[in-house]
Amino acid sequence: MKTLRNSIIAILALFAVSCTDDTEDLVKVVAGDAPVLTAPEEGNVYVLLQDNKDVLAERFVWTAASFGADVIPNYDIEIDFEANNFSAPQVVGTTVGTTQIAINNAILNTAVNKLGATPEVSGIFQVRIKAYVGTQVLYSNAVEMLITPYKDFVPVTTLYLVGSPQAYYGTDAWTATTALEMRYIGDGKTQLFEAYVKLGAADEFKFIDALNFDNGNYGTVGTAQDGNLQNGGASGNIKAAATDGDGFYYIKVDLDAMTYKAVKMNWGIIGAATPGGWDGETAMTYDFASNKYAIDVTLTADEMKFRSANTGNAIAADQWAFQIGDSTPKVAYNNGAGNLKTAGGATTVTLAIDIKGNATVTGL
Repeated sequence: MKTLRNSIIAILALFAVSCTDDTEDLVKVVAGDAPVLTAPEEGNVYVLLQDNKDVLAERFVWTAASFGADVIPNYDIEIDFEANNFSAPQVVGTTVGTTQIAINNAILNTAVNKLGATPEVSGIFQVRIKAYVGTQVLYSNAVEMLITPYKDFVPVTTLYLVGSPQAYYGTDAWTATTALEMRYIGDGKTQLFEAYVKLGAADEFKFIDALNFDNGNYGTVGTAQDGNLQNGGASGNIKAAATDGDGFYYIKVDLDAMTYKAVKMNWGIIGAATPGGWDGETAMTYDFASNKYAIDVTLTADEMKFRSANTGNAIAADQWAFQIGDSTPKVAYNNGAGNLKTAGGATTVTLAIDIKGNATVTGL
């Protein structure tokens, strides 16, 4: 019994020594000297530009804060309107231990815009350094900056067709709230759109980027039907089918260049299963009332596709740019789809394409 008691005492003594050693190894954090912001200088003027978004706007430099020996603090560069006294600052940049950071036009512009700055108008801001370790915080002196921001470019990624053609798609013509949504084909930075749409020779339309006419109202420049666009109530209506007449049209819009193109689509069947083989399309007939292409044909048991060479040549200088093959779903813009297989025989082949290029095929 005595031996067991001595063993317990020895273990407790060892535990006490271990705890004492760990406590001595802990780093003590004590807020000491606050950082001093030495750059920029008080009252510097900054005119930020979109074209210079990647160019250095300012290199912020400060002295190190003290939180005790061997303690490395975090630093935030905070900015706010001078009148707000840092009540709700934005963080321009963050470092760990490092006492300087280079900030470009884009980063500084984003920060002041988030504060509610007015683009193209100079505002008075203050910047300071926040140094912290855990809950211990020290602030530097505040430095005044006079900043003129630019309006951040936000690409339009939604575009609608509004006008006469809406009546063909079950909604009232020229009703913004039910406008026809186009397909976005940009890369997140570019403003490119396309639509596959039924048009009558007398139809007129415009493009809007919201379901109203307030934010975007894209139409012709005056009365010219030359493919150029302007935004605003003074823009004219587009009459894309006035020359080539009733039919099914491909429309491409480039809001970066403020242009549009419209091509009356001629679809046909092509491939070893078709009468013309792979040498050329066998034309299908478009029925305006049903908004479908059709062909009565005798197919061979082989492979084929649908193609609109005239559209590909006009838009992309590539006769295969618009084709429909074996893909799920079937789409008019997929030039990488495989060939469709047919059992052969006499049949009526039909093709319908919705406004975003989704295709429905029957008769194969």
